This record gives sequence, structure tokens and C-alpha cells, in this order.
Amino acid sequence: MNRQEIVYWDSLIYNNWIFHLAATKNGLCCLKLPNEPIETLENWVDKHIQHAELVQNTEKMSGYCLQLKEFLQGRRKKFLIDLDLHGTLFQKSVWYRLMKIPYGETSTYFHIAKSLHNPKSSRAVGAANGSNPIPIIIPCHRVIGSDGKLTGYRGGIAFKKTLLALEQFYA
Repeated sequence: MNRQEIVYWDSLIYNNWIFHLAATKNGLCCLKLPNEPIETLENWVDKHIQHAELVQNTEKMSGYCLQLKEFLQGRRKKFLIDLDLHGTLFQKSVWYRLMKIPYGETSTYFHIAKSLHNPKSSRAVGAANGSNPIPIIIPCHRVIGSDGKLTGYRGGIAFKKTLLALEQFYA
């Protein structure tokens, strides 16, 4: 197979967490949550970016890693990076809506579905939320159940609680 597009990647180690990040020439495309193996990043790239070659490049990824680290340190509330989203139109509409949830606040699947003018699509919103390729930057951790309970999170409920506590503390 003739690989054409280069996807750069690097890892950020913060506290006991290891994050793997990937970006195309258009922006950040994938972020793997703490301690997901590098193979999950490789598999995501193989599935979503045709003819891609993964190349580790600390220099090209440094801005993304720096902003993520600043967020985790409580020194950044808003990310100022380009994103390269790979998903369906519906998924992208959900992800763009997630980015409108303010730092230190939460929303529900139902509220997001309603804001997309489709109040019966809460389950589809949940599925799109779960397939978010750039968690934290696209803040899917800010979505909770209508009953106020924390619901599933790819990084685990404990990590979701950590992110929400970080935002509440520094809000």
C-alpha cells in the first residue's frame, strides 16, 4: 500500500498518566486517554485516515502537548489549537456542541439532543459522545446523565471525576 499522508504523534506523561496524541497537517485528530496503549492510537489512525503513516515527532506535537499539560495543571481553560475531525456529520455536530459547554459546567445528553433540534436522539448523542476521538479538548467529560449521575467514560468514571473536579476547583 502506498502511504501518502503523514500523521504525527507523541506522548505526554503527566503525573502517572500517559496520553498519546496524533495530528495531521490540519490539526489534532486523536487523543488517547491515560494509559490506553499506543496500539489504540495506531488502530484509530488506520481506520480513519486512509494511507496514513504514523511518525513520532515531538517538535510538531509540542504545542498540543503543552496545552493539554497546562489544562491538566489548571492553567488553561480554553484550547487554542486546530482540530481535524474524522466522523459522520451527526457525530461532528455533537462534538461541536460539546465544545460549547463552558469550562466548569456540565450538560446532559438530552440537553445536547434538544439543542440539536432532535430531543429524541439522546442515545445517538451518547454514542457520538463515546466515539469522540479528541476527549478533554472536545470535553465529553462534561456530559452527565439527566439524573445528575456520572455516566460511562472511556477513561473511566474516576478519571472523569478528576477532570470535573479540576474544572470546578479552578473555575
